[in-house]
Amino acid sequence: MESNEKIKTNFIHQEIDKDLSENKNDGAVLTRFPPEPNGYLHIGHAKSICLNFGLGKYYKGGTNLRFDDTNPTKEETEYVESIKEDVNWLGFEWNNEPKFTSDYFEQLYEWAVLLIKNGKAYVDDQSADEIAAQKGTPTVPGTESPNRNRSVEENLELFERMRKGEFKNGERVLRAKIDMASPNMHMRDPLMYRIIHANHHRTGDKWCIYPMYDFAHGQGDFIEGISHSICTLEFEVHRPLYEWFLKSIVEAMPEKPAVVPRQIEFARLNLNYTVMSKRKLLQLVNEKYVAGWDDPRMPTISGLRRRGYTPESIRRFADEIGVAKRENVIDVALLEHCIREDLNKRAPRVYAVLDPVKVVITNYPEGEVEWMEAINNPEDESTGSRKLPFSREIYIERGDFMENAPRKFFRMDVGREVRLKNAYIVKCEGITKDENGNITEIQCTYDPDTKSGMEGSKRKVKGTLHWVSIKHAKEVTVKQYDRLFMDEAPDGHKDKDFLEFLNPNSLSVINNCYIEPNYQDAEAKFDDGIERYQFQRLGYFCIDKDSSDSEIVFNRTVTLKDSWSKGKK
Repeated sequence: MESNEKIKTNFIHQEIDKDLSENKNDGAVLTRFPPEPNGYLHIGHAKSICLNFGLGKYYKGGTNLRFDDTNPTKEETEYVESIKEDVNWLGFEWNNEPKFTSDYFEQLYEWAVLLIKNGKAYVDDQSADEIAAQKGTPTVPGTESPNRNRSVEENLELFERMRKGEFKNGERVLRAKIDMASPNMHMRDPLMYRIIHANHHRTGDKWCIYPMYDFAHGQGDFIEGISHSICTLEFEVHRPLYEWFLKSIVEAMPEKPAVVPRQIEFARLNLNYTVMSKRKLLQLVNEKYVAGWDDPRMPTISGLRRRGYTPESIRRFADEIGVAKRENVIDVALLEHCIREDLNKRAPRVYAVLDPVKVVITNYPEGEVEWMEAINNPEDESTGSRKLPFSREIYIERGDFMENAPRKFFRMDVGREVRLKNAYIVKCEGITKDENGNITEIQCTYDPDTKSGMEGSKRKVKGTLHWVSIKHAKEVTVKQYDRLFMDEAPDGHKDKDFLEFLNPNSLSVINNCYIEPNYQDAEAKFDDGIERYQFQRLGYFCIDKDSSDSEIVFNRTVTLKDSWSKGKK
């Protein structure tokens, strides 16, 4: 993790610094990350994680991990565990044990009773459609519910019966009594509780009424002593309600609390060629457009991890995009740039051939094997070198040969010399084709005085190719991933479904690829245990978690070409 001095400060730091200068909250700074356990976290959540945990660390107050588990119909323990794994993988630790809004259900219920007693909440018998119709519009005041002026005693009795399970789903709700003419629609008698007869992943069947987010969120912050509740910009219009609930509870307390949380909003992450809606991501999973939440094409943290992204690269991405007050769209090329920068420094280089064509070096002794020295990573001398077997028959990339090539094709052609990296200069003397005209074999001769490291190796030729020895190479499968969507804003078209923009070529599986046998000798030490490599001239790849001894599968993390870096220049 970066030291405090290296963290880029932003307007949220300025707001917190102002609070500290005024000795608010007794000088305490405690933040929280409060995900709903109804799906896997995505890259947008990663920005929020980095911000909240970064603030907690910067101000030496820490950060709570709290699960907003107030909707039992959509929440699962699987999601809880995946969220904990993602936060840990990104390099952050939360204060003490994870917390759950369900831990506070009893206290929230008591505070709801308190609001009823103080004439600030009432039970409404109307349906959801009737309540919505009475809300009005931003320019037209709403209409009061016929149940709005029930007595305190009747409201208390009905709310207790709601808790006991005497009513069906949707038959009654508890609403705050605020202002049906407020210009802020969220202040027009918002819902506080609804009836849901469903098994909760932690509390079982103990409860059948569940608090709404707006009632639970601020009170959860208050219970935990959170000083600054950092939310995304869509919650800005919720802030008056957040403050109204807290004020209504605090005013009724005989002793005033030391810490009352404050909500501050920032712009959420919007990434082009991507969807961030958990509902749409869940649809992609359920309808099997992808192979699960951790499909490497998904923008989920688990998907990025499986694709080979490092936590350091995601933290750097969050740092690069910064924290803004206005919504904007970030180019996905910046995220790709961050992983390239990280892997370029740390990923060892190995030789792999994805589309092989056989090369026979006709004047090389049959049965002989030489071991060539290859540097593991030119960006990090401490990683040392490894030995590569070289023999008479090798594979090169089919695309590195062209018959009757143009003059500026600096790879292999009949009669042209090229260097085999870390080995010899060879010259193509002829080719063999099958009945369909496809090249099946290339015949070359080599210059024995041009071995890498020898005096003759100083002879210059314009082309350098990577290769693998056929009898030593390991056969692997490679999965190449492209962007999941072809449109920059797949969910930004009112008249089209986002699924219409799915990229049919987002995944290509390549069998019969070959990699140097000692690639693991060059293994870089990544803290998360994922093996990542740069395939020379091809891109960055990692070993997929479902690989086995019988089938090794590599996922392409990202290509070598960096459009973001070139664009900045």
